[in-house]
Amino acid sequence: MRIRATVAAVTGALALSAFAVPAAHAAPAAGTPYTMDVSFSKLKIVSSIKVGTGPKVSTRYSYTLTYDANVKATARDFYSDAYLYRGSLDDPTATVEGDDFATCKKATATTLNCTGTVDIRPADGDLTASDAGKWSVAAEAYAFNGQNPSKPDYGKIGFKDQGGMATTSLLRSTKLTTDAAPEPVRKGRAITVTGALTLASWNYDKYYAYSAQSVQLQFAKKGSSAWSTVKTVKTDTKGNLKATVTATVDGSFRYVYAGTSQTAGVTASADAVDVR
Repeated sequence: MRIRATVAAVTGALALSAFAVPAAHAAPAAGTPYTMDVSFSKLKIVSSIKVGTGPKVSTRYSYTLTYDANVKATARDFYSDAYLYRGSLDDPTATVEGDDFATCKKATATTLNCTGTVDIRPADGDLTASDAGKWSVAAEAYAFNGQNPSKPDYGKIGFKDQGGMATTSLLRSTKLTTDAAPEPVRKGRAITVTGALTLASWNYDKYYAYSAQSVQLQFAKKGSSAWSTVKTVKTDTKGNLKATVTATVDGSFRYVYAGTSQTAGVTASADAVDVR
């Protein structure tokens, strides 16, 4: 996963080239930063993140940071953020973080309200197929306390992280189509509804046919928003769908894929049929 190699201060003058701060790992190996008197709570993030292909997918998070009087949490060289991880907090097998640290604003004398984003770039290879599924969420904070980042006294740098604050799932996006024909059609005649289901490949940044998946064919009468399932069909080896139904009244057909613990559900655009 991508990690943040440098951190810029508000002025843009602080570059931590010597003290590279990972956005989602424990404190730096060189030296022993002390544990700060801070804690994190009320972390909120969506239950699942759909990731397809392309340059960037961003998801917001928020949390409350509570700090002791001896912590300079409003200092310009104090940083905090949240990130996703798998495995243990101290030795994660994978992490997903944001491009920047969170923005934290003072709420009370001892708390900050922080917001930020987790940023994923499928086209840059941030994820592979094995990364689909559930992730844990942690938060962290760094206090440099005026230390020169090129020659810091690590013992004067504070650090604190807290795992298990929430969970979210990274889901591979899907695409689905629906086409009902013929249009118009005589009452009592057959209508053939075709479609195709494709799945995002994080390994190759493309969508490919998604075979052997159960998909619902739904119908709604003209003027109604109530959809009913007509039948369930499976995609073939090329991800294609095909179902035949009898024309009865004007209405629309659509295919619906429920998704799994690793793939996102999707509802295709409806296709209207005029029955005469």
